[in-house]
Amino acid sequence: MDEGARNTVEEHLRDFLAKREPPKTLCPSEVARALSAEELNSLGHANWRDAMPSIREVAWRLRAEGVCEVMQKGNPVPQNIHLEDITGPIRLRRPT
Repeated sequence: MDEGARNTVEEHLRDFLAKREPPKTLCPSEVARALSAEELNSLGHANWRDAMPSIREVAWRLRAEGVCEVMQKGNPVPQNIHLEDITGPIRLRRPT
């Protein structure tokens, strides 16, 4: 993903996080579904489902920066767990 695409995803993700007070969470698919057809095209994706790996990638980077927490089964995912180690649904929230 190039820097412009990453910035587009990050902007949407930060907007969603800003609107959710902790401990409220959001599903990364909400961010993917908010992308316009033009934005999806610029990311190289045909639909919002194809954008999910990009959303998760940006979420993991923001987690490393302390901007968000990645949640799974109601608990924060430990910092030593990497994106490629995660299977199943995740949710995101601002740090509490």
